[in-house]
Amino acid sequence: MRAVLIVVGTLLTLGLAGFGMVAAQHASGPMSLAALAARFIPPSTPPAAQAQPPAGAPVQAPAQTVQTGQPGQGSEGNLAASRMARSQIAATPNNPVTPVAEKTLDQPPQPQPLPASVAPVKLAENTPTAPAPAPAETGGGNTNATAAAPIKTIPACDKPDALGLSRVVEIDTAGGPAFGFEHFKQYDFLRDKEVVLTFDDGPWPENTPMVLRALTDNCAKGTFFEIGEHAVWHPEIAKQVAEAGMTIGSHTWSHKDLARNPYASDLEQAKQEIEMGVSAVHMAVGGPIASFFRFPDLQHPAPMMSYLAERNIATFSTDIDSFDFKMHKPEQVVQSVMTKLQKRGKGIILMHDFQHATAEAMPELLRQLKAGGYKVVHMVSKDPVTPLPKYDDMVKAKDKLSVTNTRPENSVVRTIGE
Repeated sequence: MRAVLIVVGTLLTLGLAGFGMVAAQHASGPMSLAALAARFIPPSTPPAAQAQPPAGAPVQAPAQTVQTGQPGQGSEGNLAASRMARSQIAATPNNPVTPVAEKTLDQPPQPQPLPASVAPVKLAENTPTAPAPAPAETGGGNTNATAAAPIKTIPACDKPDALGLSRVVEIDTAGGPAFGFEHFKQYDFLRDKEVVLTFDDGPWPENTPMVLRALTDNCAKGTFFEIGEHAVWHPEIAKQVAEAGMTIGSHTWSHKDLARNPYASDLEQAKQEIEMGVSAVHMAVGGPIASFFRFPDLQHPAPMMSYLAERNIATFSTDIDSFDFKMHKPEQVVQSVMTKLQKRGKGIILMHDFQHATAEAMPELLRQLKAGGYKVVHMVSKDPVTPLPKYDDMVKAKDKLSVTNTRPENSVVRTIGE
């Protein structure tokens, strides 16, 4: 009987307790079955082993509220929920996650520090880039590989007692500049005791080769203003002048004074005299010649000076005229040049390789120039002259009566007795 009473009392006590809990539930709001079970059923993991969020960290939303279709949303809680959802999806065999997709769906990539060897790049904001400085030229003819044009150098001379060259100067003939203080005073490019050696009226047999030999023996160079007719008559000598490294200009077709009639009154005839000379010398040399011209008798008609300017051909007068065409002895030529040079100190010297006395005088003249401390400057043209086809044809027409002379001379003429 005592046992029955104890059981009944216990049931009454549990019933009253359950009634009170139901009443409290109604008073405080509905409670889920999971929450009720959590209150009466102890957890399987001890409280001390449960992970606790750090102080101040945001509280994660319950797993039931995760929206797996909206990763991130700028919230760390949603990113964590997204990872949880993705891990649950990845656990199923039918929904594999590739490394790329994993990287894409993960949190936004954070900037990584650059290696120590890589400097950060600052982007220009419409700032024009300054051009790189041009490489400096160095002495001795050495230049940077990107330089637009190499410096011309003087070949080494293997003759210890030779006069040699001191400088090579390039003449830009655009617009037809004129040189030589006898007539033109603007350009004075020579230094004290510098000379330019020029020769007119060649090429001519015996004389021109003698002048070339003397210059070559002294490692010196000169400028040769050749007559067109003479070049056509002796193209082999014109070629020798070019092969010796001399500068070749022109001196009209037939050495006519263009300041006199009919040339002074007929500009077309004057142009023809100039241009046929250019064409003939160019054809005889078989290659480019300088844009250099000298008027016969140093007569410079203004219309022809304007024409040469249009053709970008430079005109050369002289500083020192040797007047060697009036002399018959080589010592007279030497004396004339040296006397005038000692008075002036420098200059463009006019001589004639057509004159035999000048050819004979050259070795001694060059020796005295060296003894007097003078130095030779070699002129070259920046651009070659361009012959005009019209005048090329005129030069060719001059030889129209000898078009059948194609056999070499030794097959046509033979000595059979002396």
